[in-house]
Amino acid sequence: MKLTKKIFFVVTVSLIFATLFVGCAKKEETPTSIKIGGVYPLSGEVALYGIEAKNGVDLAIEEINAAGGILGLPIEHIAEDDEGAPEKSVNAFTKLVSKDNVGIIIGSLTSGCTKAIAPKAQAKGVVQMAPAATADDLTSYGDYIFRVCYSDSFQGSIAGVFSAKNLGSTRAAVLYDNGNDYCVGLYNNFKKSYEENGGTIVIAESYGKDDVDFNAQLTKIKNANPDLVFLPDYYQKVALIVKQLRDAGISTPIVGADGWDGITEKAGSEVLNGYYSAHYSADSGDETVTEFVSKFTEKYGTVPTAFAALGYDSMYVIRDAIERAGTAEPEAVKEALEATDGHYVTGDITFDENHNPVKTLVMLEIVEKDGKLTTEFNTLVEP
Repeated sequence: MKLTKKIFFVVTVSLIFATLFVGCAKKEETPTSIKIGGVYPLSGEVALYGIEAKNGVDLAIEEINAAGGILGLPIEHIAEDDEGAPEKSVNAFTKLVSKDNVGIIIGSLTSGCTKAIAPKAQAKGVVQMAPAATADDLTSYGDYIFRVCYSDSFQGSIAGVFSAKNLGSTRAAVLYDNGNDYCVGLYNNFKKSYEENGGTIVIAESYGKDDVDFNAQLTKIKNANPDLVFLPDYYQKVALIVKQLRDAGISTPIVGADGWDGITEKAGSEVLNGYYSAHYSADSGDETVTEFVSKFTEKYGTVPTAFAALGYDSMYVIRDAIERAGTAEPEAVKEALEATDGHYVTGDITFDENHNPVKTLVMLEIVEKDGKLTTEFNTLVEP
């Protein structure tokens, strides 16, 4: 009798656990939302990039959810702040994947932070979409890594062509952060392209990440008598440099890259006669652009920067891929992303064999209108 009761107890407990297990399995197999992870610098030196990109992603999600979501499910955006620090990018990624069970991530924004995540995303089979990380080798980490922005080699090369051909420069100086992959990549590609188009780099000076006094380098640059200065860095550092550059009596045109986006909010008239490569122009007549600018401005009260446009496009490119795949399962989404061919805010986007976008590049000029600094379209460069 005791043995029978014991057997009955064991069987009963086993059935209870089996029922609970099946119930949990069914719950996991029936998602109530599509989770999209986000890693952005929402604080720190490049917070403008992360805030703008997140706002762009959030606007896209708001629109998509209002239209019924993706495959009938709403999008749940789980955003983490990496403060622009690679080690914190890794912490954010780990949290999103291990705790939140995210299989698709947008971010981060700078190349160093995004590259810190990329090998881990590849190893875990997590789709990573980089809105603005331009380092050439970013997508070499594997087939789960994509980006919607162009690469340093492309924009650095275009800056060289633009400086020589459009601005008529023949003697360029370069001032760059030699410890930053973004700055170094831009410099190397600018130099190659500029020299191929008849220009000469008369001097190249470098500085460290934490430097704030550039007078020694600028004195050497002035003595080299350049007709243009190339400054490949992020907006806050460029704003600091340009003030000292103009104070040193250097009045040449200055040229930069997409890291300048936002500089009109951080600098004064010293940045006039400045040009930089961008992913889109807010004053474009393209209907997709004008609708985005109108909706973003209404929601956030400011004209969207390129980072907002790239965040917005990142979400819509992912949305389109999930719909084509018929599932949010990462491997299927990855394969669907490879077939991307659509018109977005930052241009017509397809992906090459390395998951880099094939798209146009815009050169913007910094101008003053109604007593306020702004940018305006200068020229469009085809890939």
